[in-house]
Amino acid sequence: MSYAWRVLSATTPGIALAGLNTSTMDVALPSVARHFDASPTEASWILLSYLLVNTAFILVLGRLADIVGRRVLYLSGLVLFAVAGLLCGLAPSAGWLIALRAVQAVGAAAVITNVIALLADTFPPRLLSTALGINTTAVSTTQLVGPLVGGALVETFGWRAAFWFNVPVAAAGVLWAARILRRAPPRSGPREPFDLAGAALSTLALAALVLALSLGPSSGWLSAPVLVPGAGFVVLMVVFVLAERRPYPLLDLRLLADRERSLAFVAAFLTAASRFSVVLLMALYLQAAGSHNALEAALQVTPAAVGLAGASLVSGHLARRLGARVLASAGLFTIMVGLCALALFTDPGFTGLPLAGCLLAIGIGTGLFLTPNTSAIMVSVRPDQRGVANGLRSALQNSGFVVGTALSLAIVTSWLSQEEKRAAYAGTLSRLTGDSLAGLTTGYRVAFATMAAVCALALVASLLRNPPPAGGERPRAADGGHRAVA
Repeated sequence: MSYAWRVLSATTPGIALAGLNTSTMDVALPSVARHFDASPTEASWILLSYLLVNTAFILVLGRLADIVGRRVLYLSGLVLFAVAGLLCGLAPSAGWLIALRAVQAVGAAAVITNVIALLADTFPPRLLSTALGINTTAVSTTQLVGPLVGGALVETFGWRAAFWFNVPVAAAGVLWAARILRRAPPRSGPREPFDLAGAALSTLALAALVLALSLGPSSGWLSAPVLVPGAGFVVLMVVFVLAERRPYPLLDLRLLADRERSLAFVAAFLTAASRFSVVLLMALYLQAAGSHNALEAALQVTPAAVGLAGASLVSGHLARRLGARVLASAGLFTIMVGLCALALFTDPGFTGLPLAGCLLAIGIGTGLFLTPNTSAIMVSVRPDQRGVANGLRSALQNSGFVVGTALSLAIVTSWLSQEEKRAAYAGTLSRLTGDSLAGLTTGYRVAFATMAAVCALALVASLLRNPPPAGGERPRAADGGHRAVA
């Protein structure tokens, strides 16, 4: 058992860095946009390029880890993440930064997709929820520290420092993980082929969807630049599903055959889409509408991470008592309440304790949801499927991040002109007319209402899971795994 806890200590730096990289950009984006005089499209793609590539490669690398080994991919990913972060701080233009963020996302994907699978390989089922709770706590702590670190670094040293601070931490993480993680035993029998076609189709499909969402506000939702990639997404997804019926697929569709597991996957996607961009949106709004600097905005949004960290500490223990269906559903209801309050009350004066209460509720709900839902998925599959199962979970969750971020940014800027959009991303919209602020506020309220509706759908999916039978686990599933404990 001591090895399992050492694995947890070795994988924590990697997953923490991935969380820090995202959360620091939530408050650093206006400074970056001002430095490069970035257009609204460039500013949004500084975020979306990372999320899109990270999501596309999570499923790919989750499958690849089952073939070549988790240790190799985890270490390689952490090295790539550090090198790309160093180069991001040296980027000469917004275009270069977008490209380097995409490279950094590949490294982060190799880390993210392997961490939970490594934990599931080493912890017994009775302690897995505890380990996942600690893992989630580490991620939530970075979301607490990340905006504060990002705000402090940007205000003190400039935006480049928000990328460079990752490098020494990643280097230390590589050395520790290389010492702790055991090499996988040689595989017996022929190595399974990798599904290149499936990887290409899934990546292109998601890219088409994000492109359509990002172009909607500027080109019009019924324009050709939006409808063509939107239709391409539908066609590519149909072809992808058909292609995955071949032997050795990227995505084993039998993972979706189990009802309980499928509902857990759906809930993970919808929850991510509904809550992920809240901190980003509020950090942008506080700087654009309230004239706050990056550090002040970071302090205002920290309650979301405080709630997530606190709930994550107890969710593993509560999951063993209440089960995934009850605890995850309670978390989703709490998120929905916080989003509804933001939809009703967001305006330039909505700060302090009222805003903190809304963000705290969203954070608590997220912490209550993540651990039991993830644990239910991971204990329901065979050990040799954990890499691809976690890859699918992470890919769906990150797809929710991408779709939710692209959609929310599209909604909040729909009422603004091109000049006003540029000012909003640069954090200078408050210098323009009152009508500009009114349009931005309207967009925010609509965005939060939309996110609350998506969260309600996640709650329905979670509640549709059957309660566990009295006195034991569910029967073994037809695919050889165990049905998720609901």
